[in-house]
Amino acid sequence: MSKIWVLVILILALGTILGLTIFPRHEEGKKEQIVQAEENTPTTAVKNLSIIVSYDNNPYKERLTTAWGFSCVIRGTEKTILFDTGGDGSILLTNMEELGINPKEIDLVVLSHIHGDHVGGLPSFLRKNPEVVVYLPKSFPKGFKDGLKEYGAKIVEVQAPLKICEGVYSTGELGTWIKEQSLIIHTEKGLIVITGCAHPGIVKTVNKAKDLFKNTMLLVMGGFHLSGESKGEIENIISSFKKLGVSYVGLCHCSGDTARQLFKKEYGENFINVGVGRVVTMNDLK
Repeated sequence: MSKIWVLVILILALGTILGLTIFPRHEEGKKEQIVQAEENTPTTAVKNLSIIVSYDNNPYKERLTTAWGFSCVIRGTEKTILFDTGGDGSILLTNMEELGINPKEIDLVVLSHIHGDHVGGLPSFLRKNPEVVVYLPKSFPKGFKDGLKEYGAKIVEVQAPLKICEGVYSTGELGTWIKEQSLIIHTEKGLIVITGCAHPGIVKTVNKAKDLFKNTMLLVMGGFHLSGESKGEIENIISSFKKLGVSYVGLCHCSGDTARQLFKKEYGENFINVGVGRVVTMNDLK
């Protein structure tokens, strides 16, 4: 083989290596590997976190309106996040005003799943603040996505686990029939998982967070989708939570009264009574 051909082959090989370095292939599951790898790199843990429940069917603070659905505002993270928007925009905005939350302060909106009691308040919110980035499951209908773009909002479609901002991650789409994402917040004291309805299964959701970040489970809060479940099934879930090392729980929305009572009995002082207007801070999580 001539020296010229050897040189050509070497140049082609070097080009391939550089190409893969600069433009890496996005293979299936690659994002999940990236999220897992980040657990071993320096990460700024969230310190002064506050989770403000702006929409729920469980009462907590007087003067706020209860309605079927869920929404909360997360402050203290790199970006201020609105997680889900409840079912009625006027109720959401009125509750936010009562809680001293200006829609303009929201940087990101994260939608857990497509059901109306979690996305119904979004149009009213976007009329107040269209300058947001909306993170939604990739499985959302095209018409829904197109509607958001008409308001001027930017969209990020989530399928695999994804870093949303410093210390805040999505589990990625979980489930089959109803696909849903949940939030994972990395704090100094451990992981916080916030769920909309946990349709894929609350234990599966917590397991996903545990698998992605080999860290202690500080708090799991939101809808657990346990309304109508038997006492025995709920007790099995509580047992799984204990094995997973979940320190605090805050059930609301679709969790059901039976589940709330059984979790409260088991967790005692580490059960957080969540309802509309409840503010959960790091001081509540010793």
